[in-house]
Amino acid sequence: MSFPQDFIWGAATASYQIEGAAYEDGKGLSVWDVFCKEPGRVFQGHSGDVACDHYHRMKEDVKLMADMGLKAYRFSISWPRVIPNGVGEVNEKGLQFYSDLVDELIKYNITPYATLFHWDYPYELQKRGGWLNPDSPKWFEAYTKVVADKLGDRLKNYFTFNEPQCFIGISMVQTIHAPGIKYPTKDALQMAHNVLLAHGRAVKVLRETIKDCKIGYAPTGSSFYPATEKPEDIEAARQANFNVEIDNWAFGIGWWSDPVMLGTYPKEAVEKFGELMPEIGPQDMTLISQPLDFYGQNIYHSIPAASDGAGGFKKLDPPAGHPRTAIGWPITPESFYWLLKFLYERYKTPIVITENGMSAHDTISLDGKVHDPNRIDYLNRYLLELKKAIDDGIDVKGYFQWSLMDNFEWANGYNDRFGLVYVNFQTQERILKDSALWYKEVIRTNGQSL
Repeated sequence: MSFPQDFIWGAATASYQIEGAAYEDGKGLSVWDVFCKEPGRVFQGHSGDVACDHYHRMKEDVKLMADMGLKAYRFSISWPRVIPNGVGEVNEKGLQFYSDLVDELIKYNITPYATLFHWDYPYELQKRGGWLNPDSPKWFEAYTKVVADKLGDRLKNYFTFNEPQCFIGISMVQTIHAPGIKYPTKDALQMAHNVLLAHGRAVKVLRETIKDCKIGYAPTGSSFYPATEKPEDIEAARQANFNVEIDNWAFGIGWWSDPVMLGTYPKEAVEKFGELMPEIGPQDMTLISQPLDFYGQNIYHSIPAASDGAGGFKKLDPPAGHPRTAIGWPITPESFYWLLKFLYERYKTPIVITENGMSAHDTISLDGKVHDPNRIDYLNRYLLELKKAIDDGIDVKGYFQWSLMDNFEWANGYNDRFGLVYVNFQTQERILKDSALWYKEVIRTNGQSL
């Protein structure tokens, strides 16, 4: 079996999770820099102060990518590294780091894909209300313009936001992630709307500044697959994927993706929220829903859903003993086929898998290598489902494995390892895991080795 000849094989990272150099070369504070200093917020008090020291080891890491045969690399840009206060004066040293990274990737024929925001919000802007401030979309637009002006001659592929479900839902509703502030539902909904406006403004300025760029969006969300292949269960899973629950709205795919892809919020959710709905200007939805070149989706696992016998759906628990990753997430390769099918049916836009991978109990073995057969099996199963989706006519353009290397896993600190590359956080030694060599062969054969 082979994938399309132009299929994009890559891996992904995020700035705060790998860069380190948190206080160097003029970088400003992010909400994560501050959050990690609060006792009890992050596993064992870990922080991204050093992380994988990628800021200083960038060339070494790009060489590793080349050794692995990667065709593309999705990284994120740290807003406060580029503009320390979030607005105003640009930090040329910080911006140059990303310019050098792009040049190094191109040197090895690795196509760069940049995510403009992957959670490290400027602390100075958070003090001004963050995403609740009505000027926040303009702040993001100005930052995007700085990036586009500097990198747009070489960097042609962009994602605006990574997982708004998380940096609004986990951060502002559940308070598990930075800045960890609980907001009333009305305010949180307004913040979500401002994020979508920021997305629209970023798309607009990218199109105006870089005439030949390609733009996407990288949400995640609670997803479902049919418990059986009976037509009624398939329809139930379809409904479940785009249903927005009041008490779990922040993780609804429909809430975050319908406005971007269809230009409207889900009607049933709007009716449920009533007076809690954000203020929506007459041109807001047009701005938010400008056409994208690809729709990104981060997919790790799903929940089975079945018909409730009355035209609706019911969520089911995985069977007892169902396999899980080291972080506790269920292993559900079906997620790929069914969610991709439902997304493509609804949004009719080419899809890129922007994140997929697993946390495993990785360790250096006595032979000095890192053997991770569970990850290889996981990736193999998911990629087979991805090929099945493509064979069924779903236009999937690429796949970015999460993550290139072990890194700072947010509130879990360094307790979880998702990488293809093992990182010793005391010495910064890098070791290609067995899965990295396996993935190299998958890329070399364009999937024929699966």
